[in-house]
Amino acid sequence: MTQTRRRSYRKRILAVDDAATILLRITDALEKYYDVVTVNSGVRALRFLEQEKPDLILLDIRMVPKDGFETLREIRAMEDRADIPVIMLTGMEDRQSVMEGINLGICDYILKPFTPDDLLERIQRALNPDKQNRIYY
Repeated sequence: MTQTRRRSYRKRILAVDDAATILLRITDALEKYYDVVTVNSGVRALRFLEQEKPDLILLDIRMVPKDGFETLREIRAMEDRADIPVIMLTGMEDRQSVMEGINLGICDYILKPFTPDDLLERIQRALNPDKQNRIYY
């Protein structure tokens, strides 16, 4: 009972990636500290967001049929969801992708492969309003 009560106060993270191995790595890295919900497409992420509001979203860019940028545009257009912090988690290293993410209001950009410690640090920074969020790549 105590554990259930404790879990209800944990922050919830929505991880969106079409690669099951990446979702497993994210879950393994975060489940000790956060409630992690995983979905394997932008479409499923949007469906989840119609019902729930996570504290943070980890969003892959390369997905089909709806990529991360399209998904993020729709999230930013949702009433009461536009303010959710988003960290792009991707293998795309080009500056244009980083700039597009910044223009869509991401708070950080993490390149794959990532380390669990780096992922945790970036999430903590994004969820802590007292610290300035900066893009690192």
